[in-house]
Amino acid sequence: MTPPAKPLTITYYAILREQRGLSEESLESAAATPGELYEDLRAAHGFSLTSHQLNVVINDAFQPWNTPLNAGDHVVFIPPVAGG
Repeated sequence: MTPPAKPLTITYYAILREQRGLSEESLESAAATPGELYEDLRAAHGFSLTSHQLNVVINDAFQPWNTPLNAGDHVVFIPPVAGG
């Protein structure tokens, strides 16, 4: 049985924003964790980065990739930052 879909808001930065063509979107997802959500989004949009190259923020706090997602969560995938 598939878990029910939850409404989520996703914010994209840097290369993820470029690859998605959006800075933010609202969607419904049955993903239980940000790791599952990112893999679904990566498959759908061809993101070149793996989850091992990113950090994840849920509701303004860095979280582990296995944190349970809840309806209404705001998820941000943070790509590596190059500096100089």
